[in-house]
Amino acid sequence: MSPMYFSFSSAFILGLMGLAFNRSHLLLALLCLEGMMLTLFIATAIWSMMLNSISNSIMPIIILTFSACEASAGLAILVATSRSHGSDNLQNLNLLQC
Repeated sequence: MSPMYFSFSSAFILGLMGLAFNRSHLLLALLCLEGMMLTLFIATAIWSMMLNSISNSIMPIIILTFSACEASAGLAILVATSRSHGSDNLQNLNLLQC
């Protein structure tokens, strides 16, 4: 495995582990998701540059678009929960009371 592939896969795995193990704040979960999506974007951009194909060059743009939509929806949820509950601490949220 080349060092480039190892660095991308380890960055994605670290983001996934951060998402799985840090369940204290919503902002930490959103940052881990953004790190994972940025790793996927860079990996697909390098992959499409290596293939030199026009049909594969649109994939990084699509991933970047989905990442921006995910970030905006996550920040909207963050603002809504911090206004209604006073903080973004996930342990204080109870879905049955909302």
